[in-house]
This record gives sequence, structure tokens and C-alpha cells, in this order.
Amino acid sequence: MINNETDCTTKYPLFFIHGTGFRDRKWFNYWGRIPDALALKGAEIHYGNQDSWATVENNALSLKERIKEVLAETGAQKVNIVAHSKGGLEARYIISTLGMADSVASLTTISTPHHGSKTMDFVCALPSFLFKIASVFANLWFRILGDSNPDFHYVCKQFTTGYADEFNQNNPDAQNVYYQSYAGVMGNSFSDFIMIVPHFVVKRVDGESDGLVTPQSAQWANFKGILRGSTNRGISHADEVDMRRRKLSPKAQEGCVNDMCDVYVQIVRDIKNLGL
Repeated sequence: MINNETDCTTKYPLFFIHGTGFRDRKWFNYWGRIPDALALKGAEIHYGNQDSWATVENNALSLKERIKEVLAETGAQKVNIVAHSKGGLEARYIISTLGMADSVASLTTISTPHHGSKTMDFVCALPSFLFKIASVFANLWFRILGDSNPDFHYVCKQFTTGYADEFNQNNPDAQNVYYQSYAGVMGNSFSDFIMIVPHFVVKRVDGESDGLVTPQSAQWANFKGILRGSTNRGISHADEVDMRRRKLSPKAQEGCVNDMCDVYVQIVRDIKNLGL
């Protein structure tokens, strides 16, 4: 890797949008070592700070205001959005439905469920009273953790294939925004103990995945391919944002990923080379 302090200095600042279940916190950054790796190479990074379990629509409204703040603070005309998981749907909603296309230069999504999940189709078909009971406790917990508008039940529905079909029809890509997408896959259900149960279920319903999202669902616009680890372990949904704060493997292997920081550095380099 070229050690250049301006390697990731893009024309427009980076705007990171996290996925479901977590928030942007100083004491436990959702993105692990990735922001520091990019900052060392000249990247300017800002965060969405949206709720962890609010709906796509509610989070998009707060993210729109946050983008306006970043533009005012930096004097930039646009931002380059990097979004993980559900954050990619919120970014697309901001661009297409909330009229922010002129303020976004590019959108990079990593394992965003653009086409939904058959597994969630099955889960959401369960008796509604089960969801209502779970939602009461989940919403209470996430309010304690800082969410303003958690809606566990409806957010789960937003991962279904039916919601995805309608969402995609209502949120077409903007012509002046560059879109690209990535996916990850785990080697097996025991590759990541955090993802054992979801991967086991998703594999039997949807096929291979990173534990939550399949490559077929993650593909959108300029699909850059599947991120595969340099060992049989593969790359999980948690690995994609460097949750463990360490390399996936001590040994590099051509064509495979052994450190997620390298992936993000290359993503931002490519954005820079596009003049964005």
C-alpha cells in the first residue's frame, strides 16, 4: 500500500452512515479502525449520528439535516456517502425522495439489503402479537441507549422483499450521483460467533451471505464484487465495519481481504480518482 498522507483526500468530505443496531459513539466507534486509517491518508470524515432502530424514513430526515450541517461547516458543495447495511437505504431515500441529489457526489453501499431478504419475509409472516411483544421491549431498550424514534416492528418489515421492491420503484438512482456497491460472505456459520444463528438461518432460506445480507440483495448499480477473506473464515456483516478492530488474517493473499481498512482505503482512492 502506498503511504501517502493525501492518498484519500477527496474533493468532497466523506459522510459515514451506520447500519441497524448501533449508533455513532466516540467510546465505541461503529467503524473500528477504518476512520483512523483513512484520516492518516488525508480523508475528512463526518458521521450520520442517526438512530439505531428508527425507520428508513425517520432516519433519512435526520441525516438530511446532518448533511446540511456538514456542508455548512466545511463549505463543501457535496459529500461522498459511505453506508453500511440499512444505512444504504437511508442514503438512497435522502438522495431520491428528500431531494438531496445535488448535495451528494457518490454513494458507496456495503452489504445493503437493496433487494430485501426472503428470511425476513418468513419472520414477518409470524403472528403479529409476537412482534408486538418483542417491539415493546426492543423499543424501550433502544430508547435507553439514545434512540429518539425506535420502531423495531416496522424496521423489520423494511428488510422484506416486498418493501424492497416498492422502495426501489420509488427511489430510482439520480443521474448526477455515482453509485457503487459491495457484498461480503462468510465461510460457514461458525466463521463468526456473533453471526452463527442468523447465518445458519439465512443460508437455508436465502443462500450464502455475510450472516445477514446476501450478495444478490447487496448488488446495486456499479457492483464491485464480493469481499472474500484470505482464509476460509470469510467476511461477516460485523467484519465489514471492523468490529473486532484487527486484521482478518495476519497473512495477505492476492485477490482476498486480510484487513478491512485496506478495502476502505481503496474505495476512497477510487472515489478520489473519479474527481469526487
